[in-house]
Formats: sequence, C-alpha cells, structure tokens
Amino acid sequence: MYRALVAGAIVSIAAGMVGVFVVLRGLAFMGDAVAHTQLAGAAVALVLGGGAVLMTFGAGVAAVLTALGVALLTIRGRLREDTAIGIIFAGLFALGIILISRQGSMSVSLNDLLVGNILGASWSHLIIMAVPTIVVALLVLSFLPELRFTAYDPEVASVSGVPVTFIQVGLLILIALATVVAFRLVGVILALAMLVTPATAAVLLTRRLTLMMLISTLIGVLSTVVGLYASFYYDLAAGPSIVLAAVLMMVLTFILSPRGLRGALPSLDFLMGDAAEAMPTGWRRTARICWGACCLVGDTSWGACCRVGDVCWGACCRVGERFSLRGRAG
Repeated sequence: MYRALVAGAIVSIAAGMVGVFVVLRGLAFMGDAVAHTQLAGAAVALVLGGGAVLMTFGAGVAAVLTALGVALLTIRGRLREDTAIGIIFAGLFALGIILISRQGSMSVSLNDLLVGNILGASWSHLIIMAVPTIVVALLVLSFLPELRFTAYDPEVASVSGVPVTFIQVGLLILIALATVVAFRLVGVILALAMLVTPATAAVLLTRRLTLMMLISTLIGVLSTVVGLYASFYYDLAAGPSIVLAAVLMMVLTFILSPRGLRGALPSLDFLMGDAAEAMPTGWRRTARICWGACCLVGDTSWGACCRVGDVCWGACCRVGERFSLRGRAG
C-alpha cells in the first residue's frame, strides 16, 4: 500500500502537468491513442523476454513513435489529426494484442497490461517511473511560456515568432511520456482517465495555468488515496477504484463549480427578476426564461437557436433582453 501511494503520486505529477494541456487543446483522443499503442511496445519487450525496465522502454518507444507518426501524417501527409490518430491507434493496438495472443505464457498477464497492477509495484518500478516523470516536469517548466501561448492561441503564437510546430510536436511527446508513467501503474485502459479527469476538474476551478497543474496533481493524489482505501476495505480492483474516485471528484467539481453546472443554471434572482418586461410578438415569456423556439438558461440559448458570443443564430436573436424572429443581431 505504501508503494502504491508513492506510485499514485508519481502518476499524478506527470498526468497533472501534461493533462491540463490535453484538456485545453482537446487532445483526449490523442492521449487515448498513445496509451493504447504502448501495448505494442510492451508486448514486443515481453516477447523478447524483457523485464520491467525493457517493457517500460518498449512502451515508451511505441508512445513516442505514435506521437511522431501523428505529427508526420498531420503536417506532411496533410491528413486530419483525428484520422491519423485513428489509423495509428488501431494498427499498433491490434499488433500488441496479436503478439500477446501468440505467446503461450508470459510473466505479465494481459489483464495487468490493460487495467494495471498498482499494488504489485516494486521499488524498482517506482524508480523507473520516476525518471520519465522528472523529464516531463523539467520540460514543462522549461517551455511553460511557449506551451501556454500555443495552447491558448496557436495562430497568434506563430505570428509572434513562437515555433508552434516544434512546441506542438513536443507536447505530443510529453503526452506520450506521461501516459508511459500511467500505463505501468493503472494500465492501458485507465491511463487516459488519470491524464484527463483530474485536469478537467482543475480547469473548472481556476483559469491560471500553473494553479491548474497544482490542483490537477492534488486531485490525482487524493483520488489515489481514496481509491486505494476503497479497494482495501471493499476488496475492489485498485486501479479502477482510483480512476472511479477521480471521476467522482470531477463530477462533484462540475456540480459545485461556478464554471460548471452551478454556473450554467439560472440563479433565483435571474428567475424572479423583471417579470413585468414587455413580451416580443410570438414569444411566451416567464421572468427572463424564454419558451418557444428557444429557451434561455443562464447566458446560453437552447432549442432552435444557438448563441455564439452575443449573437444568436437560427430562429431567434437577442437584442438587449428581447428576443425576436430576426436572423441575427449584435
């Protein structure tokens, strides 16, 4: 249990620092692909009779090759990023399954590769996992201004002289290294959850990038503690318990955060205020809630119209606090 707690902290540091960029850039599918393609590298290492070190090295090589392959097909091959990810993801994952299925017996079961075995982590495993974690932390801190600029506005960053292509490829490699850490401890299937779930909760709580990383790491550590205690007392699988604890924390954050569900729902003052406003023709209105072709909840219009910024498109448009059937309005 002590080693598992240390392992969870190592995973949380790597996943927390990189996962924020995964969420901000919408690269969750990339993280999923990299996590799954590591199975091919680990399978090759196991077939060759390698131990934990060689298996980690093989998984890391497969992950980095996946990141570079996606970048090459996207930049040079002019394929869409999701298309390139899907091709490499399916091919390498299938290769890993075939290699494992062809072996009669191996020191590590397929189940351990898929869902991990964090309770079986030895001190040598922890040292091996700490090395890519330190590399990830040093690279993120060294290139934090460029990563931040590229994550929020790559076009302006490119015009400003930031090597956007280099930073984007580097970010893919960082994702690969972070998933290598998570893969050895929580498995292929759950690695993405540790990368994305705590980071999503952090993004809901703050707008400061460095604080996002810190909160994401702390949520990852807390979910490790809760998940391990739940697995111990209720005889549950440790890796899935940790991931489920992280998901529950994210859901709770979404419900209570002003940037989550609480911010999307109308407040009591919003519902009760200004009920006597004049009604535009063709609309039935209660307080500031509009019923008909669209429904306004918070600052978002739902139904037959879609609000983008302060402009509503579709069957209705907003002019001040009034709605009409015009096509658009500033």
